[in-house]
Amino acid sequence: MAVNEDFLGRAYPPTPPFCVGREHIRDFAEAVGAQDPIHHDLAAARAAGYSDLVAPPTFAVIPGQRCDAGFVSDPDAGVDFSRVVHGEQRFTHHRPIVAGDELRGVLHIDAIRAAGGHQMVTMRSEIIDAEDAPVATSRSTIVVRGEE
Repeated sequence: MAVNEDFLGRAYPPTPPFCVGREHIRDFAEAVGAQDPIHHDLAAARAAGYSDLVAPPTFAVIPGQRCDAGFVSDPDAGVDFSRVVHGEQRFTHHRPIVAGDELRGVLHIDAIRAAGGHQMVTMRSEIIDAEDAPVATSRSTIVVRGEE
């Protein structure tokens, strides 16, 4: 089954809120080797001018992938997840993500194209906070491998 190209240009409704906790940030920072004290120590984060622990920049992958799941799991999209390979991920940060943030995301399907017998889908997740203010933009490309 091929990816449904009618999904090009589609925007999904906002995801349910994801509440960023201190342990989420600490665990993620540990996993990616981010050693700056602002990711681990509340006093250090506050001394640096932040209200709480600051997430490493790549932490935006978490709310971004929650958005991407809306498309990938949509049965009408035609994505066979067993054939998906992650192609690319980029972030534009509008402000740091900090513990206590309540993040939601709006997913946009920006491109669907064929390449070498496969399909590449580029998705953009506009990550917003509880006041609908922009936090980050996550752009990801997945490759849906063709049939052999």
